[in-house]
Amino acid sequence: MGNKQEHKVLVVDDEEAILELLKYNLEKQGYEVKTALDGIKGVEVAKKFQPDLILLDIMMPKQDGVETCRQMRELPELASSFIIFLTARSEEYSEVAAFDVGADDYITKPIKPRALMSRISALFRRDSKKKTVTNQITIGDLVIDRSSYTIQHGGGEITLPKKEFELLYFLAQNPNKVFGRDELLQNIWGSDVYVLARTVDVHIRKVREKIGDEYIKTVKGVGYKFSLN
Repeated sequence: MGNKQEHKVLVVDDEEAILELLKYNLEKQGYEVKTALDGIKGVEVAKKFQPDLILLDIMMPKQDGVETCRQMRELPELASSFIIFLTARSEEYSEVAAFDVGADDYITKPIKPRALMSRISALFRRDSKKKTVTNQITIGDLVIDRSSYTIQHGGGEITLPKKEFELLYFLAQNPNKVFGRDELLQNIWGSDVYVLARTVDVHIRKVREKIGDEYIKTVKGVGYKFSLN
């Protein structure tokens, strides 16, 4: 993901006025854009379009955004895609649900196009910087490949949602170093995204479910570390 022209964005919202507003502003910034009016169609379009970023409403007919995000995060072809929720709901449980299913960010309506474009640009810039680091980490039978967002473990391949992968990759880059939740939030989600601390715990639990609990250790009262012992 380098220039804006290389970035593809999918907008999923049941309000046509919002789709038109976002499509206009995104295309003006040089992004290739597709839209969908509900979650079911959004998943269909995402499979074929394979966007770099998905802007996803929560409250939609047929299928809500949380379930749509969950389905998208199960698709290997969307493993490296960013997902940002756009919603009029600001209750904490909505935010928790969004991050639990793999969202990268959460923005409440009414949408301010200029602020949103700035946030999207910052997201892609951070991603571009991360890709300049070593692409592959091998520890025992665990191979973490950032170029394909895949993990080889025990003779099989595992695909993690983007934030789970980033969390594992970051910890594996710094073996035996303990990181507190705030440090992990800063390094994985960034300072311009407000995320609850428990989101880290949820992502750690999900990573452990997939690769086992022998790698990521809890240091009580401090945080987490990737253990080589």
